[in-house]
Amino acid sequence: MNPPPLLPAFHGTTVLAVRKGGTVSMGADGQVTMNNMIVKEGARKVRRLFGDRILTGFAGATADALTLFEKLEARLQSFNGNLMRAAVELAKDWRTDRYLRRLEALLLAADRTTILLLSGAGDVIEPDEGIAAIGSGGGFALAAAKALLDREDLNSRAVVERSLEIAASICVFTNRRFEIETL
Repeated sequence: MNPPPLLPAFHGTTVLAVRKGGTVSMGADGQVTMNNMIVKEGARKVRRLFGDRILTGFAGATADALTLFEKLEARLQSFNGNLMRAAVELAKDWRTDRYLRRLEALLLAADRTTILLLSGAGDVIEPDEGIAAIGSGGGFALAAAKALLDREDLNSRAVVERSLEIAASICVFTNRRFEIETL
């Protein structure tokens, strides 16, 4: 018997964040699936928080993610926009609160200097290379972004867009209706 994965594998989305050249971009596809059926093609999975200074994206259950966005926004208010501190406190709450620990979502959160991956297992992961991805197409987008990051002709937004295009060409749960935000 295999142990459960550390991070749940959510199907039906791809979210990617890339920090490069003093900017950070986050993008996601718009597809929503239920089992093997597409039920929506233009969902908004990337949001701006805290006066447009924080980018967030989610994979998993939409209502759960929206609840977590609200909790993160409240923590950002409490800690005057300090993303790391707000994320750590949210992760503590998410892991220990009886209601929150049942929420099924993963979050990416980024400001101009930091990208974080948050999970209900209490994870607050800051990637080494300034790239993070979640969702069923996340691995494909992450690999593409790593390959494209050194290209001087591509800024953070272009890396995200091209990487999402590559993920969409491989992952059946990722469509080509991208939403990309940049700080």
